[in-house]
Amino acid sequence: MSTDTLTLGAASPEPIAGLKQRLRRAERRRKLLYGALIAPLALFLLVAFLWPIGALLMRSIDNPEVRGVLPQTLAILDTWSEDDLPPAEAYAALASELASYKGTPELGGAAKRLNRETPGYRSLIMKTARKMPLAEGVDPQGALMTIDSRWSDVDIWHTIKRTGTPYTAFYMLSALDLDIHADGSLSATPPEEAIYLDILARTFWMSLIVAVCCLLLGFPVAYLMATLPQDKSNTLMIFVLLPFWTSVLVRVAAWIVLLQNEGLVNQALMALGITDAPLQLVFNRTGVYIAMVHILLPFMVLPLYSVMKGISPVYMRAAMSLGCPPFKSFWKVYFPQTLPGIGAGTLLVFIICMGYYITPALLGGPQEQMVSYFIAFYTNQTINWGMAAALSTVLLAATLVLYVFYARRLGANQAPAGR
Repeated sequence: MSTDTLTLGAASPEPIAGLKQRLRRAERRRKLLYGALIAPLALFLLVAFLWPIGALLMRSIDNPEVRGVLPQTLAILDTWSEDDLPPAEAYAALASELASYKGTPELGGAAKRLNRETPGYRSLIMKTARKMPLAEGVDPQGALMTIDSRWSDVDIWHTIKRTGTPYTAFYMLSALDLDIHADGSLSATPPEEAIYLDILARTFWMSLIVAVCCLLLGFPVAYLMATLPQDKSNTLMIFVLLPFWTSVLVRVAAWIVLLQNEGLVNQALMALGITDAPLQLVFNRTGVYIAMVHILLPFMVLPLYSVMKGISPVYMRAAMSLGCPPFKSFWKVYFPQTLPGIGAGTLLVFIICMGYYITPALLGGPQEQMVSYFIAFYTNQTINWGMAAALSTVLLAATLVLYVFYARRLGANQAPAGR
């Protein structure tokens, strides 16, 4: 071995270390550049998407009404044993705070919040507030019991203490048809009062029916588009995308005109002798299904088409050349490769359908309204943001569960199906 080789070998670690350092700096600069490019989009998603969702989730457990009006009373009740009536100081603090907030919207909100826990407590609060302030020297405990005997019931004080916490599970439990009692125990809502689980089941069922109908109608269309020549496939794609260029409200109104008793559909059925009298096709579930399938069908066709377009026809020809019948070749060779598109399209249609509001509201009756209708009802009419947020949270949770199921079950099969 020559002296020059030994000298090069001894001097090599320093240049290599410098090269590694320069590579690390270059990699760091590249990451910072990528981060700077992504930062505006990340900020936009945070402000326009994640922050509103987080605020909505917080509204489902937020509980500010009673705490904002009765802070002194709640401070005394924090040390209350809850076995007997609270001390006289609690009655005095309650009377003082009712007098301070008499006639204010804050007191009305606190009374309404208590009434959601136990019907009748709103009238109790407002009746008591009208008698405020008490005369000097009057015993607050005796005076409140004289105004209404319910102030001698320990349950009202349990309710005040429970509704005075910063956060509550009341709305979430109500959205699942669960009642919370004065002692904090849970029980199922009586059948004659339980509605939300039935509404959720109705929402899931109607969404499933619409998704299945879209799959049955969309699969042949997507297959035809994937197998036709390019020019004919593009023409058919225009007809598939045409509904996107029309307002949902306009399409729903058009279906009302078409499906009404004197509409074109009923006239055609009677002209062909299929029916003797007009069929009831609007303001029921049939009309809702027809309109929703029409509106959501493109969301099924496009994922299916994108998957089918990437499936080579060589597989089918090879199977048939080996003696496999055409239908069996389709079922055993072609169909398994479309499962990713089926899963994506079905999930997309199902999730969109769960949040639909306009179509069931205009084309359906009371038995066709889904969760979104009641969210709008609590938001716009009763101004019960807690209940609206709780129902939205349940709907969001159901959507996330479906997505996780798709990602773990169907998403894991995409690679094998593609092969």
